[in-house]
Amino acid sequence: MSKIKEIIIGTNNEGKYKEICSLLPNEIKKYSPKQFGILTPEEIGTSFEENSFIKASYFSKKTNLICLSDDSGLEIDLLKGEPGIYSSRWSGEKNNFNLAIKRIFEKMNNIKKDWKNDNVAKFICCLTLFWPNGKNYLSKGIIKGRISTKKKGKNGFGYDPIFIPDGYSKTFGEMKSVLKMSIDHRFKAFRKIRKFFI
Repeated sequence: MSKIKEIIIGTNNEGKYKEICSLLPNEIKKYSPKQFGILTPEEIGTSFEENSFIKASYFSKKTNLICLSDDSGLEIDLLKGEPGIYSSRWSGEKNNFNLAIKRIFEKMNNIKKDWKNDNVAKFICCLTLFWPNGKNYLSKGIIKGRISTKKKGKNGFGYDPIFIPDGYSKTFGEMKSVLKMSIDHRFKAFRKIRKFFI
């Protein structure tokens, strides 16, 4: 199996792009859709797997490059799995995650005023590798944790300031990125496809 030498990372989300780049070996040439002026396709899937596949196949076909695409999100038990596949859409057109986090707190408060002991959640990541010839490979990573009662930390992106992984007392937003990225859902999914790169 020949190792991948260059790849397009199928996301226009800068935080996600940086995290995926840092998981990949330095010597691999990495492209972003922005370099080609390609917008993200509409995510019409009903699962992380489907949306990850939609993006990977789209960017690969547009550029004739191998694509690595991620679809990920936060599922909160109290909210019956919301925001789930709509995690980034909750942040609105401007990707304002302060709004999305506010919405989470409001929804949780509406269901249960004191939910600090009913705050189980998990982050899920599906990665799809898609080759221009149609070959593809999917992996999934999950990290369980809980929702913090308030935002903490300035690191990371998205919902990182309110997610505390099991076994830790800090949110992803408070953790050094090296630690976060050695335990999180994206790393767990990447570990399963690392063989294509190393």
